Amino acid sequence: MSDEGKVINFQAKRSENIEKKRRSFERLLFQNLLGAYTVIDADETVYPVSLVDISHDGCLFQIPWNGKSDKKLPEGHEVKMRMYFTKHSFIPVIVNVRYGNEFKADDGTTYMHYGCEFDKSMPTFKAMEEFINFMYSFAEHSVIDRGDSRAFFL
Repeated sequence: MSDEGKVINFQAKRSENIEKKRRSFERLLFQNLLGAYTVIDADETVYPVSLVDISHDGCLFQIPWNGKSDKKLPEGHEVKMRMYFTKHSFIPVIVNVRYGNEFKADDGTTYMHYGCEFDKSMPTFKAMEEFINFMYSFAEHSVIDRGDSRAFFL
């Protein structure tokens, strides 16, 4: 087949590139800025979880996992989460577990990945929604600094 008959879908390629930038930005942000803690069980224990992905509809988080002793959260389970943006301040959100899958990291550590849906009826979700919108907008409009230009400050 010749290359003459191929049509390049620039919009699809652009969307793919934006998605890659968004996920890269999320990883950096989740590792360095946004801390997530969750409150699970009747005793209201608070412990850290690692965010993996976030979108307008929900989030994916992971916790270290021992299949022999840890109990998996059931589908539909409500989880209270604290999204920390500073050491002492957070936005409370509620998510509902949609699935849980074991995941083995490159370093051999086993995690449980939980895909969750946001409870958008919570008044505090508005702040999370604005944050998520910023992440999508940043991914679309940001430019990678390749050191190819000089910045001068007055």
